Amino acid sequence: MLFSLVLIPLFIGAYLLMQRRRRKLTANYSNFGFGSGARGNQPGLRRHIPVVFFLLGLTILAIALARPQAVVALPKQEGTVILAFDVSGSMAADDIKPTRMEAAKAAAIEFVKHQPLFVQTGVVAFSDTGLSVQVPTNDPNAILAAINRLAPQSGTSVGQGILASLNAIATGASGGQPAEIYSNLLLTPTPTPTPVPHGTYTPAVIIMLSDGENNENPDPLAAAQTAADRGVRIYTVGIGSPTGTTVHINGFSLHTQLDEATLQQISQITGGTYYNAQSEQDLLKIYAHLDTQLMNKPEKTELTALFAGASIFFMVIGGLFSLLWFSRLP
Repeated sequence: MLFSLVLIPLFIGAYLLMQRRRRKLTANYSNFGFGSGARGNQPGLRRHIPVVFFLLGLTILAIALARPQAVVALPKQEGTVILAFDVSGSMAADDIKPTRMEAAKAAAIEFVKHQPLFVQTGVVAFSDTGLSVQVPTNDPNAILAAINRLAPQSGTSVGQGILASLNAIATGASGGQPAEIYSNLLLTPTPTPTPVPHGTYTPAVIIMLSDGENNENPDPLAAAQTAADRGVRIYTVGIGSPTGTTVHINGFSLHTQLDEATLQQISQITGGTYYNAQSEQDLLKIYAHLDTQLMNKPEKTELTALFAGASIFFMVIGGLFSLLWFSRLP
């Protein structure tokens, strides 16, 4: 559409040609004795001002047709919350009714229903591995469907849950493109980027719901340090009771209890907070008081309306001048 700008020089040439013909006609009439008395009342350069405004308006309109864009700091907040669910076999324990897993899911569903649209929520499930079940989105139906699909699996790797959550945050930040968090905890070590300054936090948090019983690599505290290096805080929510209970998995009886120490250290390393939830009601209160510290985010914005408005403004000014001075439009 920018090629339409070539019309502007053509308009200018046509206007200059018309002015040249007008001057020639005026000179011819003057030779015959017409119009010589009114020569002192000629508008002079003032006659060109309305046309200049019209041409300027047309130029801006041609640019508007090309749909220009610019990075503008809009008054819009964005943030990402990753709900990291422990889906290990111990989450089938019933020391929180009906089970740890169902209580955590019920509270998470309530949390999602109360989130504003500018918050993107993702879902990560971890047992012996970590998996992004739902990339960050503000579609509540997709988030709730992902939560409802969760079910207890096998072992527990809290570290894998943290790394999977960081990857989910990076994927959301890159517009849904797959991303990989740099960490020496991965199977193939990659260069570690420079950590963000201490006390710097990104507009993204991880809410980890787990009983904290880790029995798989990598080290959850080392994974927490990776999150801290990226400026991502982790709020840990302890699911279960310190005294524990016995859960039956595949014909085996396993005693499971809440490991508060590990969850507390994870939150402390990342600048988050540890919460102990002994009931579904406690979890709802925790979600209601979590502070994600969302930040304003500049983004690329189309400026077509702004340019179109400016073009109309200049054309109106040109028209007003022409009507005021010459009682006609240019």
